[in-house]
Amino acid sequence: MSLRVLYIGGTGNISTACVEMSLARGHAVSLLNRGRSEHAFEGAVERVHGDRNDQALLRQVAARGPYDVIVNFLGFNTSQLESDIAAFSGRVGQYVFISSASVYQKPPEHYLITEATPLRNPFWEYARHKIACEELLWHSHAAQAFPMTIVRPSYTYGPTWIPAAIGGHGYTLVDRIRKGRPIVSHGDGSSLWVVTHASDFARGLLGLFGQPRALGESFHITSDEVFNWDQIYRALGSAAGRSPEIVHVPSDFIAAVEPAFAGTLLGDKAHSVVFDNSKIKRFVPDFRATVGLAEGLARSLAWYDFDASRQVVDREADERLDRIVRLHRRGLVSEAAS
Repeated sequence: MSLRVLYIGGTGNISTACVEMSLARGHAVSLLNRGRSEHAFEGAVERVHGDRNDQALLRQVAARGPYDVIVNFLGFNTSQLESDIAAFSGRVGQYVFISSASVYQKPPEHYLITEATPLRNPFWEYARHKIACEELLWHSHAAQAFPMTIVRPSYTYGPTWIPAAIGGHGYTLVDRIRKGRPIVSHGDGSSLWVVTHASDFARGLLGLFGQPRALGESFHITSDEVFNWDQIYRALGSAAGRSPEIVHVPSDFIAAVEPAFAGTLLGDKAHSVVFDNSKIKRFVPDFRATVGLAEGLARSLAWYDFDASRQVVDREADERLDRIVRLHRRGLVSEAAS
């Protein structure tokens, strides 16, 4: 089924795979973004360069409609969603908001997450903004039949992304592993987690396109593979060619030493979560995650190793990891603020 699809974003870690799959399925694809990233699908899509927060630009893009599907990867606050609803009402068959699985209750009352799990995250402002966006969409759907679908990815990665709970998603952790330097695993490394390859997420997302029964519904889309964080890091070491030196540090200690990590850790990755994907499979019967962790990490390392210029170490993140390890080994919680 050929659809006219507008991606708000479209060149990021997750959205690139979705655009590539849309093109492979014969969709007429438009992208609205700042045009800072070049990709292999250049020339195959209609590009609108500009700030998604520019309301006049949104109205211009809407006037080029109607669209069968709009997918918003760049919605982080209710002001943005209000602008989208105002611009695209009556000009879209399905508006897909990319939320986040971090909206689910933290700490969770049960490790198994379904779409019925309460939304509450007192630890992370990012997640609270996503919750507010979802609430606005639910209201708009009920009040004016705005044709929304909410999709919540959890930790999703692609070729340019290295899964990590602490230290960023770039090459930094791989560099530390290959040089025999320690990496940090929160807690005792045994908390359960799910990482999903972007190509698998894309299959689930695109399966929802054009489904009338998906309107007014929410979904998370993740892999069914479950690992603890130490297993993830050992798999990364295997892909990198060297066994990692893992230092276990309590999550609260990490948050105290480096408050910048507090939200994404205490509000997300410090907790064991496993996702029940029954709902997305009911709506998209052929959905299943096929890229396992070992294969996905091998793809990411191959991307970085293909071109040495990609192997950029984030010096700030590197120093933060050194600081966490140093203070933890010295047992000096009191120095966390120094």
